Amino acid sequence: MCSSVMAGLSGLNMVYEAAGMHASLLGFCHESLILGDDLIGQSMRCVRGIEVSDETMALDQIASVCMGGPGHYLGTDQTLSRMQSDHVYPRLGDRTSPKEWAEIGKPNLVENATKLKEQILAAPSEVKLDPVLDLELRKKYTIHLNNT
Repeated sequence: MCSSVMAGLSGLNMVYEAAGMHASLLGFCHESLILGDDLIGQSMRCVRGIEVSDETMALDQIASVCMGGPGHYLGTDQTLSRMQSDHVYPRLGDRTSPKEWAEIGKPNLVENATKLKEQILAAPSEVKLDPVLDLELRKKYTIHLNNT
């Protein structure tokens, strides 16, 4: 992830070898691709940067919280709204504490990624190719996606 963040912050706009790929393309793993999606989402959030506007600065809320308010921003609607729009929530990444993780049965990221992979591959593909081309490709190669 650090490599993709640094590449993105330097201005790079296309990366070929990232999620799912191992050992300089000697191996590929669907589960790694799925888990890498969470990491790349974090990278993309960093690259997007921080929006600075009157709304995001929220000077009125700063004044309200600091001058007679609770002394923190956790209860304000603005804080919740910014967190929902600016914070990246991973699809599979686990952000629980070790104690919470144990209490919820120690979910395994690879097992969860495998389940998601199987769901994705079981669903009909949204890709639509010319029917003649699709048939030729399916005759020549083992295609694991349904054409329905």
